[in-house]
Amino acid sequence: MRLRAPKPNPAQLSLFDPSVGPLRVPSPPWADGELLCFDLETTGVDRFSDVPVSLALLCVRGGVVAERTVSLVNPGRRIPLGAIAVHGITTERARREGMALHTAVELVAAALVDASRRGVPVVGVKLDYDLTMVDVLCRAIDGRGLPERGWAGPVLDALVLDRHLDRYRKGRRTLVDLCEHYGVTIGTAHSADCDAAAAGAVLLSMATRYTELAEASLHELHLGQAGYHRAWVTSYEQWRLTRGLGPLDPTEADWPVARLRNAEAGAA
Repeated sequence: MRLRAPKPNPAQLSLFDPSVGPLRVPSPPWADGELLCFDLETTGVDRFSDVPVSLALLCVRGGVVAERTVSLVNPGRRIPLGAIAVHGITTERARREGMALHTAVELVAAALVDASRRGVPVVGVKLDYDLTMVDVLCRAIDGRGLPERGWAGPVLDALVLDRHLDRYRKGRRTLVDLCEHYGVTIGTAHSADCDAAAAGAVLLSMATRYTELAEASLHELHLGQAGYHRAWVTSYEQWRLTRGLGPLDPTEADWPVARLRNAEAGAA
């Protein structure tokens, strides 16, 4: 059964947004084409207020990393101990070795826009976190988010696709778990370059396992994932409510870039 794209949701990004001009989508199969694998390590888990401390942009062609841009980022603030415990990047090291935050944001935004204009998908795991963070920081620089700069996808999020294609599998679905399930060897977990490469490898492994994924167009997949993610959030929120837990932030259903919450919108 082929993946079916839901009706476009005006609140979500559309792959072929006329405001950003036409996109040249690579001929299928997409798995044989170019991929831009992307990951950030950050100061925390809030995509609206935290910032990157490292970045990785890997150009993958034919399953092989052909080009890579990897750098530490000086976040301009102290890195909390909890975040350091995850990725190992200290405040002192980031200040000493990292590029300026605004430089990093502009570099990532330019790479994403270039890929979008060429129809190259950005690949990763839980990319609504990374892409929203970049969008928020872009707006803080000059008021223009990713869409206003010319980015309109496509996106291939291995987590969103895995949840949809194997929805009843029990257990955690972190990147490490996905690597184990799909037979991918990850280097140093929570290192931006290793995580980006592993996410790309997981996605390509998924394409060999699921014919419907391999044969779907980037357009179908991009629009489909917005619906898959929204359905998962709805199901997860219902599960939380039956256990007396509070509702989720409404922006959790947004994909691939969350709309700004009221406070952040005012600040931008």
